[in-house]
Amino acid sequence: MNDVKNVVIVGSGPAGHTAAIYAARANLKPFMFEGYMLGGSAGGQLTTTTDVENYPGFPEGVEGPELMQLFRKQSERFGTEMVQEDVVEIDLNKSPFSIKSENREIKAHSVIISTGATAKRMGIPNEEKMWNNGMSACAVCDGALPMFRNQPLMVIGGGDTAVEEASYLTKFGSMVYMVHRRDALRASKIMQERAFKNPKLEIIWDSVLDDAIGEEYVTGAKITNIKTKETRELEVAGIFYAIGHTPNTGIFNGQLDLDNSGYIRIKPGTQETSIEGVFAAGDVHDHKYRQAITAAGTGCAAALEAERWLAEKGLVE
Repeated sequence: MNDVKNVVIVGSGPAGHTAAIYAARANLKPFMFEGYMLGGSAGGQLTTTTDVENYPGFPEGVEGPELMQLFRKQSERFGTEMVQEDVVEIDLNKSPFSIKSENREIKAHSVIISTGATAKRMGIPNEEKMWNNGMSACAVCDGALPMFRNQPLMVIGGGDTAVEEASYLTKFGSMVYMVHRRDALRASKIMQERAFKNPKLEIIWDSVLDDAIGEEYVTGAKITNIKTKETRELEVAGIFYAIGHTPNTGIFNGQLDLDNSGYIRIKPGTQETSIEGVFAAGDVHDHKYRQAITAAGTGCAAALEAERWLAEKGLVE
């Protein structure tokens, strides 16, 4: 079965490329479907991020697209075969597994899924223009940037993530407004208490974001109270969405065990999915940390587990 790849990696963010580097160095000759449109772009969410200041090894920070180019070059250097194509169909019901794009079908003994997740957006008029110019879906990634320091900031959402991100932003911003469409938070009691006790956090109830205001960068936000219909503008330098992510797992529906939100379930302490020989890495299973560095770590783990599994099954020399 010489035409069967040892390992096929689906997705090309930090998780996918770290898996590729480890698998290639283990002489597994990995094949990667980088993706093109499925997760927004090849390279994952970092390609839509400007400054990355929390990835180790870059004391001055690094642009997201540049960091992903460096990841890609390293994967390439060790011999990863890559195609910039989306997987449109996958069959995990029999071994070897079958992975198809519009251009090819590849057979694989093992698969590492690192298709990531996509931050939910609201589709307000100025969103596209202001994204990365004061609008973000990751306060932990971007909140400490100089443009947000000692400035009023805004978080959209009312769950645990929203409270966590709003609390985090109070370390840097002069004031943080949390805009929630209901009159009670969805967050856990302990998180709610944290929000209510924080003097730099103000919750704006029963309200929705209509638009971001600004020419080059966000300078304000337009919000409407859905009960009174009153519209007002607030001066803010940053608007952060905390309304959730959508894991890019549509093609695995009905084959892999997914949780209620569509994230791949993995066996505790491993990167193993519900199918033997199929591993998951990065944001496609991790809805807790969602950081480039944690994604890279799980990519490493997935490759090491795939290597061990292939050896145990006698599928690779």
